[in-house]
Amino acid sequence: MSGGAIDMVKGYKVFNSQWQCRGKIYTCPGKFEEDVIPSVCESGMHFCKVAADCFNYYDFTPCNKVAEVIAYGDVAEVGDKCCTNKLEIVREIPWSKLLEIVNTGEGCTGKSNTGDYNSGFRNSGHWNSGNRNSGAYNTGSFNSGNGNSGDWNTGDWNTGNYNQGNFNSGNYNIGSWNSGHYNIGNCNSGDWNGSSFSNGCFNTKVPKILLFNKFSNWTYQDWILSEARNLLNQMPSNVLEYRKFYDMRDDDKKEHPEAEVTGGYLKKVSISMCRTIWWHSLSEDEKAIIKAIPNFDKEIFKEITGIDIEENIYADKI
Repeated sequence: MSGGAIDMVKGYKVFNSQWQCRGKIYTCPGKFEEDVIPSVCESGMHFCKVAADCFNYYDFTPCNKVAEVIAYGDVAEVGDKCCTNKLEIVREIPWSKLLEIVNTGEGCTGKSNTGDYNSGFRNSGHWNSGNRNSGAYNTGSFNSGNGNSGDWNTGDWNTGNYNQGNFNSGNYNIGSWNSGHYNIGNCNSGDWNGSSFSNGCFNTKVPKILLFNKFSNWTYQDWILSEARNLLNQMPSNVLEYRKFYDMRDDDKKEHPEAEVTGGYLKKVSISMCRTIWWHSLSEDEKAIIKAIPNFDKEIFKEITGIDIEENIYADKI
């Protein structure tokens, strides 16, 4: 703590909406004196030299009044807080101007930000709603990566905490795409794995996966890299709708008498039929690739995809 006569110390002070602070009523502008020896947190009128420091003690909200002040009496100072026995309230600082003062970045609604468009505190990155982020687009805090909603992440797009990898929803992961915790590998839903694609715990080897309800000799990575998966990803996923104008059958005309006037009707093709049409559009080699998936079972394949690989398809069905 230091004290003594000081000619002038400029600073900032926060008040409630009625210009009150610690029960004392102030006016803006105005000069105020107290017959005390200033002592931080004990006696005197308090203020901070740096505007952002004021909000270490007050809520950062536009409901509060903020003013530029000058201490022209004795001043005591401890850390980021000062107090005096003679204080002048110089002028009120509008909230929009205050945001410029407490941030060096642009468009910030938070405080002490060096980056831009932050609503949190002490961010050097951009578009953060959390605090102390050096990355961007974080809703969490203490992130050096981007797009995190968790805290203390050095990777990107994590919803968990303390991750060094990317796209983790678990915590303390060094790998990526983990929903479990403490994983060094990738794509683990279990915990403490040094391997990848594990849903168990404490594994160092990549596990084999079930295919068609039976254990196979494939890992999940084998499946991801397979040509069969690439082909199946092209399978239709939505009901097909199109306006049918030609080759209307008698039952079509009976169900849609308006077709004679409109020249057609809206035809809906079920998802299973769309997929069956897709299946028959594949070459024989492409069909063979899919049927070569370990443990391939046509009944299970039909149950899940709706495709009967033995069904014949005719044009009049569509």
